[in-house]
Amino acid sequence: MFSQGQLLFAVFFVIAFVALMIFTYRKDSKNHKIHYKGSIKIFFAFVLTIGILFLIKFFTHNS
Repeated sequence: MFSQGQLLFAVFFVIAFVALMIFTYRKDSKNHKIHYKGSIKIFFAFVLTIGILFLIKFFTHNS
């Protein structure tokens, strides 16, 4: 399905991408703690809202 060169490229790409993401996250983690303090509350509110919408759809679904 894939040639050996394509698989090798994919493996190196994934390793480099994950390493870069880890490096970038560690570099910016101090800024995230300062500038995005309340973002977890917004995330939970978003998840709760989506959950409520699914519950409304489940209980009002006409079968």
